[in-house]
Amino acid sequence: MAEVAVAQTADARQPAQGPAEVITEVTQRVMEVVAEANTYFDQDPDRYFDAIDQALAQLVDWRGFATAVMGEFYSRGRSLDAEGQAVLKAQRDRFAGTLREGLIRSYAKGLLAFGGASMEVQGVEASPQSARIASVTQLVYGEADRVYTIRYQMGQYKDGKWRLRNLIIETINLGEIYRNQFSALARAADDDLDQVINGWNAAIVEQYEEMERD
Repeated sequence: MAEVAVAQTADARQPAQGPAEVITEVTQRVMEVVAEANTYFDQDPDRYFDAIDQALAQLVDWRGFATAVMGEFYSRGRSLDAEGQAVLKAQRDRFAGTLREGLIRSYAKGLLAFGGASMEVQGVEASPQSARIASVTQLVYGEADRVYTIRYQMGQYKDGKWRLRNLIIETINLGEIYRNQFSALARAADDDLDQVINGWNAAIVEQYEEMERD
């Protein structure tokens, strides 16, 4: 028991990983999953999606991302009574699950296309507003000497751990695009958030297909 207590104390004293270390470690874990997936993906794709989800589980703040995407439609909750706020929080949590499912599948399929591409963390940029906010830049080396830039916008939480709050791929700000899409869908649905959430992933797929046709 004493040995266990000493080990736990030593772990508690270890400093939390910095944002760049977190991204590097998660990237290595994800690429190991991708490399192994070539042996079973065609027969069991859900196994691959689940493995990617598990690799990202501690990195992404899904509820925080969902809150940001809902934007003004979530912040309106301040004016609601207790029952209304409870309903809105339940909608936010359900939306977080919907976002997680859709993004994991899109991200996982994209990773398969890159296959053996190498990734390198280039640097960390601290936010001038807060020491708990930082942006990690990662370079992805694709085919034909093509280099893609990914920026992970990170936040440090009360437990000291850094988690992903938003993602920018090249010039595409995922959080901003999703927030605009949510706003447009909500207004088209007369602010029926359940309708928006139920049709979210299908709407995003349709939007991607339109972008590819253009």
